[in-house]
Amino acid sequence: MHREYLREVHPARLNTLILTGELWTYLADLNEQAQERLDTIMEQMKATEGVTEELKRTQQMEWVQRCNNIHNRAEEIVLHDIIYSYGSN
Repeated sequence: MHREYLREVHPARLNTLILTGELWTYLADLNEQAQERLDTIMEQMKATEGVTEELKRTQQMEWVQRCNNIHNRAEEIVLHDIIYSYGSN
């Protein structure tokens, strides 16, 4: 996703990364950061919203729905904060 973002919005930055051989390292690092941030945000949201192992045990469908909702919201945050803005300065 970020590569496409660079291609569309920052083609000079993309070309520099390609020419220096740093593109794949850059994208791998960004992917790792995004995954860590997603996991952190999801855990924080679960704690704040009371999505617990007890809920999982007693009301599985409710737990799944709430986790999916949290995942979608956390993913939007990560996309906005990291994927579509990282390195664009």
